[in-house]
Amino acid sequence: MKEFLKEFKKFISRGNVIDMAVGIIIGSAFTAIVNSLVNDVMMPLLSILTGGLDFAALCFVLGEGDGAATLNYGAFIAAVINFLLIAFVIFTIIKAMNKLSRKKPEAPKEEPPKKKACPFCKEEVAIDAVKCPHCTSVLAEDGLIYVD
Repeated sequence: MKEFLKEFKKFISRGNVIDMAVGIIIGSAFTAIVNSLVNDVMMPLLSILTGGLDFAALCFVLGEGDGAATLNYGAFIAAVINFLLIAFVIFTIIKAMNKLSRKKPEAPKEEPPKKKACPFCKEEVAIDAVKCPHCTSVLAEDGLIYVD
């Protein structure tokens, strides 16, 4: 049992678990903001466009009388519209945040040269070559040039 508790303590104190918990808390607060935007701003605008139609009230009555069962397809339509609006709002917010946080591309690092010109024949040779493969001149590292 002690080993189990030690493993649990190690698990819970890792950084990614705490980061996940913070993310969930912020996500739930963000959900309230998005739901308010959709329900209090976008749905009334949609209601104006549809002539004040309340989707949630649409239903089929399956029977007769006050206790008749109803198939509430309007609530389903309202939930789908609500989902699409929430997805659209989240998409636009994330897109805007990504645009603001884009980093400028780093300038490519200049690589050291891999080739040099032979001082005799002017052909390209490897930078660390000691003999030109074209004219067979010796290319010394000390700056002096020797000819066979």
